[in-house]
Amino acid sequence: MPIAVRGSHRTTGHTITDQFRAFDAHNPHVYYALERMAALRLAAGATRIGMKDLFEDLRRELPHGVAGLNNNFTALYARKLIDGHPRWAGAFELRRRRAA
Repeated sequence: MPIAVRGSHRTTGHTITDQFRAFDAHNPHVYYALERMAALRLAAGATRIGMKDLFEDLRRELPHGVAGLNNNFTALYARKLIDGHPRWAGAFELRRRRAA
């Protein structure tokens, strides 16, 4: 099922977190797709999941790519998935954040 992604939010002066929040608010289907992909991998027996691998799979899954899906968002999507699914915490490696 093709997913349309609305605009990039690369506004100068905004933090990565601000950019992520804007992108995520306009493209909630990206989170749901990542959630589905993570759930499938875990159900298949995976114990570790690389968010960048999920990003690349998502880009390949969509016929026209995902405009605005910035690799800087990987850690923020991993944290959002863990917030929504605390039992998945061990599947994603998180590092301490240096900036907001």
